[in-house]
Amino acid sequence: MVTRRFLLVGEGNFSYAAALSEVEEPGTSLVASCPQGPTALAGNPVFQENLLRLRERGAEVRFGVDCTQLADAFAMDGWKFDRIYFNFPHCGRKAGVAKNRELLARFFQSCTDVLAERGEVHVALCRGQGGTPADCPKREWHNSWQVVAMAARGGLILSNVHPFNSEAVPGYKCTGYRSQNKSFHVEGALNHVFTRSLPFKESQPMICRVRLDDHWLTFPVPEALVGKINRGFLEINSSHPVRTINEKLIAELGKMFSLRRLKCPTSLLPEKSYCNHFAWSSDSLSAPFWIIPQKEKILHSEFSAAETTCDMEELLVSFSRLHLQKHLEWKREQEGQKRIESPTKFSLRPSLLVHAQDIIQRHDFLPGSLHILSGPVFRKCLISPFMLPTFHETLFVYGFDKKTSDSCLHLFLENLKCSLHDLLTQRLPDGPELSSSLTFKLQENKKDYVIYVKPRNFGPVEIVGLVIGSVITSATSQIYKDLDFVFASVNLDLLVMLVWGISDWRILWTFDHRFLDHFASGKVEPFKTFSLYPPSYVHDVSFWLDGERGFDEVEFHTVARAVSQDMITSIQLLNRFQHPKTGQISLCYRLTYQTCDRALSHQQAIMIQNKFRTEIQQCLHVTVRYSHTNLDSRKIHVSLP
Repeated sequence: MVTRRFLLVGEGNFSYAAALSEVEEPGTSLVASCPQGPTALAGNPVFQENLLRLRERGAEVRFGVDCTQLADAFAMDGWKFDRIYFNFPHCGRKAGVAKNRELLARFFQSCTDVLAERGEVHVALCRGQGGTPADCPKREWHNSWQVVAMAARGGLILSNVHPFNSEAVPGYKCTGYRSQNKSFHVEGALNHVFTRSLPFKESQPMICRVRLDDHWLTFPVPEALVGKINRGFLEINSSHPVRTINEKLIAELGKMFSLRRLKCPTSLLPEKSYCNHFAWSSDSLSAPFWIIPQKEKILHSEFSAAETTCDMEELLVSFSRLHLQKHLEWKREQEGQKRIESPTKFSLRPSLLVHAQDIIQRHDFLPGSLHILSGPVFRKCLISPFMLPTFHETLFVYGFDKKTSDSCLHLFLENLKCSLHDLLTQRLPDGPELSSSLTFKLQENKKDYVIYVKPRNFGPVEIVGLVIGSVITSATSQIYKDLDFVFASVNLDLLVMLVWGISDWRILWTFDHRFLDHFASGKVEPFKTFSLYPPSYVHDVSFWLDGERGFDEVEFHTVARAVSQDMITSIQLLNRFQHPKTGQISLCYRLTYQTCDRALSHQQAIMIQNKFRTEIQQCLHVTVRYSHTNLDSRKIHVSLP
C-alpha cells in the first residue's frame, strides 16, 4: 500500500489533526505541527487530550514549525507531502489584510519546497476572506486576502473550492491566534484546494527542419508559435479532443460517402501561391506568418544549445512539387542529383484551402469520393477569445458529375450540416439537452457559405455567434471539365470548444497532463477546468508612432502574443492623441494579463509588461512614453476564467 503523507501547519489545540487522524483511510501518515513550543501548551487540557489521541494513532507532532519556512523543518528528512493543511491562517491581534496576505504568500512559497509533485494545499478561510467569486457575500477585492493571487507567488493554482465542513471531522474546535480561547466563526467558511501549476519558462528559439528530396531546409519558428508546432494532436496515438472530434465528424460523413484520407503536406507555401481568398479563415484583421527558410549547411549537432530543434521529417511530407516547380530552378549536378536554389519567401499556411486545387490535380483523384485532409494552420491575428493564431482544420474536397450537380451538392451540404449538428447537440447525464443553433449563411456571391453557430450557455458572457468553417461551391478545375466541386473546411478547435464547453482556446495547447486526463475515457462530457478564478492584471502602455513607418495593428498584437506567451487576453485602444505642434501621434493601449493553466503573479505580469515595452520599440520602431500615468496604471483584480 502506498503511504500518503499529510502535513498540518498552524495547529492550535490539535483538535483538527486528532479528528483527521481518526477519519482518514489506512496508509495515511500524518504530521501535525504548530509554531509554539511544547511548554506553551502544557497547561491546556484540550491539547493534552488531542496529543494523546494523535500518538495513539501513530501520528507525529512537531513544535516550533514556522509555516513560512517549511523546508527548515522537513527538508532534512527529504519528505514530500501529498497534502498540506492550513486552517484559518491569521497573523494575530489586529493585523490588517495586507499582513495576512503576506502571510499567505510566504506560506504558499514555502509549500513548494515540501509539496509532492501532484500534491494539494488546503487553506480554510472565513466567509468572504478569499476574495473569489465563490465567496458569499463577496468582499471588495482590495479588502480580501486575495488568496488566488497570493498562491500564484508560490506557483500554485486554485483547483477546487468547497464549503469547510467541520462536521466531517468530529471533535474539531477551532481556536484563535496561537491557541487563544477565542475561536473563529466558521459559518460560511470555504476550503480552498491548490495544486502545482506548470512552471514559467523563458521562450527558447526553435528551429524547424523540413525535408526536400536530398536536402533539408531550416527556418526559425515565429516566437508566437513556439509550443504550437509539431504537437501531433491529430496523430493516431493521440487522445486530444481535436482528434476525437475530427474522427467523429469523418465517421458521420463516412456513413454516406466513400472516404479517401490524405496525408497532410508540409506547412510551407511559396509566396506566389499565396491566395488572399480563404473565406472564413482570412480577413482584414489577419495576416500570414512569413518566413525565409535556408538550405541547411551545418550538421544537426551544431545547433546552438539554446535552440530547440523540431524535426518534421516524420510528420510532414516534403514540399508540394506542384508549388516548387513554379518558383525554384532545378539543375542537374555532375552526379545527376537535383539542386535547390535558395527560396525567397514562404508563408505558413493560413488554411488548408490552399491545398484544394492540388488535391483535384492529383493523378489518383477519384470523383464521387470525399477526399479529406486534416492538419494545423497558422495566421497572425488580433488577440481575441475566438480568433486563434493556430488551430486544426479539416478540409473536405468532393467532385461530382455536372449532370447531377444540384442533387450531389444538396446531399453533401445536408450531410455535413447534420453531422455538425449531431456533434453540437449533447445530452448531459440526467440533464437537459444542450444544443447550438447551426446555419449555413450564404455569401454575397450566392454560391459560397460560412458555417455559423450561435452557442447557448457558452462561457461567462453571451456570444452572438461563431464562424467555424466555410463551404465553397464556386470552385472549378481546368482538368475536369465535366465535374463540379465543393470544398468545405471546418475549424476543429472551435468545434471542440463548443462541444466540450471550453471558453478559452489556450487550454487546448496546454502541456498540463490534467487537460488530456479529462479526455482519456473518450466520453463527451463538459470540461472542468483545473485552474479556478485566475487573477488578471491590467497595465497600460503609451507610445509615439514613427510617422514614416506607420503602425501595424496585427503586428502589435502578434508581438504581445509572443512576448507574453499568450498570457495577454485583451488589448484595448484607450486613447489616440495627436500633438498640436509636431503632428506626432501617440497611442495608449490597455493590456489584460491572465492565464488559464499557470500561476501568474503580479510581479511576473510586471516583468512581462516591461519586456513588452522594450520589444515594441525594437520591432515596431515606436517610442514608449514613460509617464507617471503609465507607471501607476498597474491594477489587479480577479475575474472568471
